[in-house]
Amino acid sequence: MDRCQPAAVVTGGPRKRNRKYGRKASTVVLRSHVFASLRLKKRSLLVALLAAAVGLYLLPSPIDPKPHILKGPPPALEGPLAPNARLQAGRRLFTGKLRGPESFTADEEGNVYTGTVDGKLWRIGPDDSLSFITQMGQNLPECGSSMDYEPVCGRPHGVRLDRHGQLIVADSYIGLHSVNPKTGEKTLLLPNSKGLFEWSGSFWRELKSRRSTSGAGGVPFAFLNGLEVSSEDGTIYFTDSSSRWGRRHVKLEVIELNRLGRLLAFDPQTGSVTVLLDSLYMPNGIALSPDESFLLLAETSIGRILRVWLKGPRAGTKEVLMDNMVGYPDNIRLSDHGTFLVGVTTPRFRRFLPPFLDMIAPYPAVKRFLAKVIPLRWYDILLPRYGLVLELGLDGELVGSLHDPEGRLTWAISDVFQHRGRTYLGSTDLPFLPVIEEER
Repeated sequence: MDRCQPAAVVTGGPRKRNRKYGRKASTVVLRSHVFASLRLKKRSLLVALLAAAVGLYLLPSPIDPKPHILKGPPPALEGPLAPNARLQAGRRLFTGKLRGPESFTADEEGNVYTGTVDGKLWRIGPDDSLSFITQMGQNLPECGSSMDYEPVCGRPHGVRLDRHGQLIVADSYIGLHSVNPKTGEKTLLLPNSKGLFEWSGSFWRELKSRRSTSGAGGVPFAFLNGLEVSSEDGTIYFTDSSSRWGRRHVKLEVIELNRLGRLLAFDPQTGSVTVLLDSLYMPNGIALSPDESFLLLAETSIGRILRVWLKGPRAGTKEVLMDNMVGYPDNIRLSDHGTFLVGVTTPRFRRFLPPFLDMIAPYPAVKRFLAKVIPLRWYDILLPRYGLVLELGLDGELVGSLHDPEGRLTWAISDVFQHRGRTYLGSTDLPFLPVIEEER
């Protein structure tokens, strides 16, 4: 019996070792399966990513950009551009009632007129009463809720009064209108859907002879924007910011940096249209000089202002008045003391990095890719809340600036209109109307 016990012990050892080795083998097999599964998942993920990349590459981009090299970094905030808080000394009117009061004009009775994102025209009385005048398009409950409804509801941009007291309105989607400010009755002067020569009637043959040089013949208007009316002969000057992109896609217009904009003149007596300039970079606001010998024109997407001569020995020519600006100019207006005021819709400041649009301007491939993958509303994150107005002399020299560095009163300024001791600051989307009272 004593001899058999050690034998039993000897025979029991291998079983324990076998169980131990079996567990190790099972663990190894399990780990192998796990690693194989992980490798398969990685390969599947790589294949999926590669397929997505190929699909994204093959997906056509909505824009066709060209490389553009800016003149240099933005100018420093010093001298006439030195920061201040002059725009903060104001207040907001009609909060929640007026959204995006873009442009202004006024009559001799002290009424101020403006248009908003919901396609409506408004009258602001001398006592700050607010009265609805008319709807540029269809008056739907959805108007103002989304830019998708703007082609139906309308979107008034430039607003001016003519010599007969009628409102002249450039609606971005519908066309050029004359509106009775008392009754709201509308007359369509020039619809967007009409090609230039189709609409100009008897003037067609004269314009057709210029077709090879103008490059704008028969192209419908896509984005009516800036507006001025001559007090001398009633000529209506206006800009078509792009023949490709409407207002809803203005961000694509700015990113693409194309030259599809025009400056035009409309004669309300004959119904004829003349192309004064084409191949412009998003022409926006315009302003006549006091003697109407020239007008200033903002090319928003490249931060530039042109002077276009209308009279005198230089009539029909243009020159660059300001370039490489500190921001992207919108509307230009005459001040109440004979200077030009320029609303800056987006400042172009150099912080830790160059401005976003400066960085991508030379690289069409980058811009095509961004237009594919980034929703348009996301670009708003890049816009600083900084209010800025530039003041220019009649010779184009920068003489001063007004700032709201923290955006306490406003930012993204579209228009700067002075009337009876008050400055009205426009915007394309903000839900209020900022005003600054003149110090007495």
